[in-house]
Amino acid sequence: MCAEKTILVTGGAGFLGSYLCERLLEAGNDVLCLDNFHTGSRNNIRHLMDDYRFELIRHDVTVPICAEIDEIYNLACPASPVHYQIDPVQTVRTNVHGAINMLDLAMRANAKIFQASTSEVYGDPAVHPQVEGYCGNVNPIGPRACYDEGKRCAETLFFDYHRQYGVDIRMARIFNTYGPRMRPDDGRVVSNFIMQALRGEPITLYGDGMQTRSFCYVDDLIRGIMALMDAPATMPMPCNLGNPVEFTMRQLAETILDLTGSRSELTVRPLPQDDPTQRQPNISRAREHLGWAPTIELREGLQRTIAYFERELSSPARVQQPRKTPLVRRTRPVQPHAEALARGVVSNGAGL
Repeated sequence: MCAEKTILVTGGAGFLGSYLCERLLEAGNDVLCLDNFHTGSRNNIRHLMDDYRFELIRHDVTVPICAEIDEIYNLACPASPVHYQIDPVQTVRTNVHGAINMLDLAMRANAKIFQASTSEVYGDPAVHPQVEGYCGNVNPIGPRACYDEGKRCAETLFFDYHRQYGVDIRMARIFNTYGPRMRPDDGRVVSNFIMQALRGEPITLYGDGMQTRSFCYVDDLIRGIMALMDAPATMPMPCNLGNPVEFTMRQLAETILDLTGSRSELTVRPLPQDDPTQRQPNISRAREHLGWAPTIELREGLQRTIAYFERELSSPARVQQPRKTPLVRRTRPVQPHAEALARGVVSNGAGL
């Protein structure tokens, strides 16, 4: 990665975004961290606040923004079913309006832009493992559709902006990722199981517990995301990023019980509507074009994550400290896409 870029990370105070901000700073870049703190946390980025190259922008991606940047990583959107189903209309807006606003910004700034898409675009897949050419099996009117279809629409927008306006895009379909800084109330399976085990509560399995997922440790994923952003424009898109090793939910629960020494019992509940029964990435594209594959095995990653949650449970509740005003960049809305086009602002991009 070339040093001294100015890089915007939307959702930068979230689980993945905070790690990405950290790695980009380590690489010598100036980082603008944009977050509305709907699910992000200042605690995730508190250790970055004294770095003069880091700026925090409290802003919602559904509102246009003006910034002088070289690259954009668009990670803004709750990824947990618990959180994205609380306000499904806003989830769709974040995915769709947020994509439009960030793509318009990329056009104005002639910046390269990365989209954090998701394995959820495959729905409950009829093809296993999932390859990027598979179009998916998604219920467009179900309770998860706000996220699934929102991300699918964002993918459409990214490719249309590339084809129509030459925007230089990168896109990853991210599979289940875990690690320290996940929220205790995240609602996803790894954090749920760990918190239940540490508290001695029953561990909740849905269905028969034989549905599968593939779990990628956060350090591996961030390495893949940055490699994808730095890949040549000839890199085929989108690109699956995830761990191809598949586990059942029951195997995951039993591993966490073993690592925590918990006496929690397993309890079974009905499978939620549209919950996928299988999820495993084919990462041949990432291996071939990025030389990327995960290196951290599940047990090692879970040990690190369990240690994090143990520290969180043993420490007093953290109080949000007032933000440091000089590090918060005030923003203003800018002209919508139509006015930008009227001014003839387009960028040069190469074909994928």
